[in-house]
Amino acid sequence: MMHWGIVFMSTRTINGVTLALLQGDIVKVQADAIVNAANSALAGGGGVDGAIHRAGGPSIMQACRDIGGCPTGSAVATDAGRLSAKYVFHAVGPIYRGNPEDERLLKSAYQSCLDLAEQYKIESIAFPSLSTGIYGYPLHLAAPIALRTITEHIKKPTSLKQVIMVLYGDSSYQAFEDALKTFG
Repeated sequence: MMHWGIVFMSTRTINGVTLALLQGDIVKVQADAIVNAANSALAGGGGVDGAIHRAGGPSIMQACRDIGGCPTGSAVATDAGRLSAKYVFHAVGPIYRGNPEDERLLKSAYQSCLDLAEQYKIESIAFPSLSTGIYGYPLHLAAPIALRTITEHIKKPTSLKQVIMVLYGDSSYQAFEDALKTFG
């Protein structure tokens, strides 16, 4: 399937909300909010962060400078610049160190974005796989945390109608596809 630069797609409906796994380019996905895998300084970087800043333009970086920073496990919202989304939610996941705090902070980063979705009353949100790039969180551990956090959220009343995990590369997609199968 080649829509929005998407290679593979899998969906599941939970409590009337569509949860989709896509392998593709997050800046090409149509959603009210796109989640950026940001660093705590909100200073831009490589990977998803760099792609979102390049595609969205300088207004996103200016908004990040105005905010000044974001603690690990949290997220902040900015406008989306030239992106088709209304907002970019900059989520700061943990650098993986193999301790129990990692899981709590990763869950919190996803939950902070879901809380922002409710605050802004958005209907669709696109997530990358947080902390699994340069921050080194193993995909087989991160995928179940992400999906469990999202499914727990959408089982409750929500403004969301669609949650999209946009995954880069075969291994990331496969890890999330495998984790999704464990949810029934």
